Amino acid sequence: MINKIKLSACVLFLGITGFAQEVEFTEYDLDNGLHVILHQDKTVPVVTTGVMYHVGAKDEEAGRSGFAHFFEHLLFEGTENIERGEWFKIVSANGGRNNASTTQDRTYYYETFPSNNLELGLWMESERMLHPIINKIGVDTQNEVVKEEKRSRIDNAPYGKIIYSTGINKYVFDKHPYKNSVIGTMEDLDAAELSEFNDFFDKYYGPNNATLVVAGNIELDKTKDLIEQYFGDIPKGEKVERINITEEPITETIVATEYDSNIQIPVKLFVYRTPSMKEKDAYVLEMISSILTDGKSSRMYKKMVDDEKIALQVIAFSRSQEDYGTYVMGALALGETPLSDLATSMDQEIEKLKSEIISEKEYQKLQNKFENNFVNSNSSIQGIASSLATYNMLYGNTDLINEEIKIYQDITREDIQRVAKEYLNKNQRLELDYLAESAKE
Repeated sequence: MINKIKLSACVLFLGITGFAQEVEFTEYDLDNGLHVILHQDKTVPVVTTGVMYHVGAKDEEAGRSGFAHFFEHLLFEGTENIERGEWFKIVSANGGRNNASTTQDRTYYYETFPSNNLELGLWMESERMLHPIINKIGVDTQNEVVKEEKRSRIDNAPYGKIIYSTGINKYVFDKHPYKNSVIGTMEDLDAAELSEFNDFFDKYYGPNNATLVVAGNIELDKTKDLIEQYFGDIPKGEKVERINITEEPITETIVATEYDSNIQIPVKLFVYRTPSMKEKDAYVLEMISSILTDGKSSRMYKKMVDDEKIALQVIAFSRSQEDYGTYVMGALALGETPLSDLATSMDQEIEKLKSEIISEKEYQKLQNKFENNFVNSNSSIQGIASSLATYNMLYGNTDLINEEIKIYQDITREDIQRVAKEYLNKNQRLELDYLAESAKE
């Protein structure tokens, strides 16, 4: 076993008055390939047990979209030792809470219990990994659950195709499976055979494709013994071949229109394809997003909402992912403002970012904001557990839970200008008019 221990320390963040406790952790591998990360915090009365599987929507086969998200639901159905419908009852009866989530890159499950129920959390997650029950009644039940989720979050939700990128990624990606939505299509799920669900589990849900995190009020030696007891004998799964698809650069403006029957206020969007979350430029783009649209003091808000009064609101988010990301910026039109006016105003702010280095005052404000965000991201045991798993699995560097702030601190004002020039160009983007369904008439 490889055993690495991060010693506790206090680190002074530049630009912040005060200290933030460094996150201690121990990590090692079981013989079956399961990567284990332990974080001990004696000041809290709880323990979070989380398992992240390196499988997301991008790993699905053509014609079978939505499988990874479907399994987020399906693996709560029951196991050989947990009867169908009992999972949430067990968690609630023992003072716990639990949840799961799926992205393009990974699926994550966790339970948080009072610390005296550590063994229960480990047993439940080992049950999920070792022998879940995947049968027709479970598949049919969760099929209906997923359909309702799709209706409530995307089909019938205002701006749902923006929030969940179903109206965006299909234009920005050509070959990479990021072009498909995480929730998939109901046609694909309806057409799938039961054997395909079993095959998907066998391929992706083995211990060698997972990271187990236990964080909270634990005894390290006892926890290691329990982990070996519950996970050590789980057979190693087949080796997972990661996808390796390279997208050609976008060299001409992509122009598209999407309609939404749930809205009345149109939106103008610019969408750029960005590099992997592991690259420095992805961090720089997060800072650019903050400069342009984060809060009422941001450049685009002050210009378009306060001064020009052409936008009801401005929006932007940088969606970082393992292979590629997207950077979305936009504005909701105020009154009868033409979307072309919004586009002109946004472009003016982009060009300003390219032509003028931001002031030292704005730069320091930006650094303080990101340092504060970094401290807050590790303010809960659940947050720490999720961060540890994510940094290990998707970034390949668990140490980032303590060291990522240094990446932001090392970003210069010149970096911000350089990245704006490199990525935020008209011929490298999607220009999307997002309109009410009535606009078709």
